[in-house]
Amino acid sequence: MARLKGGAVTAVAVLVAVTGCKSAQSEGTSGSQGGGNGAVLAAVDSLAVKGRAPKTGYARARFGTAWADTDSNSCDTRDDILKRDLKAVKFTGGTCKVSYGLLEPDPYSGKDITYRRGRSQVDIDHVVPLSDAWQKGAEYWDASKRIALANDPLNLIAVDASTNRGKGDGDAATWLPPNKRYRCTYVAAQVAVKKKYGLWVTAAEKAAMKKVLNGCPDQKLPTGGNPTKAPDRFRAR
Repeated sequence: MARLKGGAVTAVAVLVAVTGCKSAQSEGTSGSQGGGNGAVLAAVDSLAVKGRAPKTGYARARFGTAWADTDSNSCDTRDDILKRDLKAVKFTGGTCKVSYGLLEPDPYSGKDITYRRGRSQVDIDHVVPLSDAWQKGAEYWDASKRIALANDPLNLIAVDASTNRGKGDGDAATWLPPNKRYRCTYVAAQVAVKKKYGLWVTAAEKAAMKKVLNGCPDQKLPTGGNPTKAPDRFRAR
């Protein structure tokens, strides 16, 4: 993601485009760590490896109300990410509610997508799906941390809705973007989120992450995003 829309998210930056894995979008980060791919590979190795726990008890509501304004900028998280990721943005009734924009290109499919409010052509994807997070540690967190994960720009990206619907709660072992040029950036973002929040990975997931990242010698580890604790005024079940 090489574009940012002024001030929509307080902790965002551009991921560096890399050889063989050209980044089309930003992951809502405030930087990246280290030279080459050493930092991101070290981060993969630092993740705990366990089996996927049952999905028992999971519900979207366990991560709070969708698109809560946890950064207190008076815009909901969905519109923050649309403003960050789309070009030629237009608004309805101020500078929060995005009514139009261009996703050029969509990082997952590589296609150009036009966003119009009220249609389902663009999703805001959780790079690490909330259900996957639930099964790999988030079940045991307090609500504040789950709400933070659900609204962290480090874990959010505007993408083609139809491509995203095929992802489900897949991890790197079961789903990667069809756009192969984006896979390095995508996997690095998953690693960054899992490291930041202390989520574990399965053995197959770790192997898939390393397989992708070993082919990206210049891939950086994204950093930043929002705090891992949401303000006390937010609640989840």
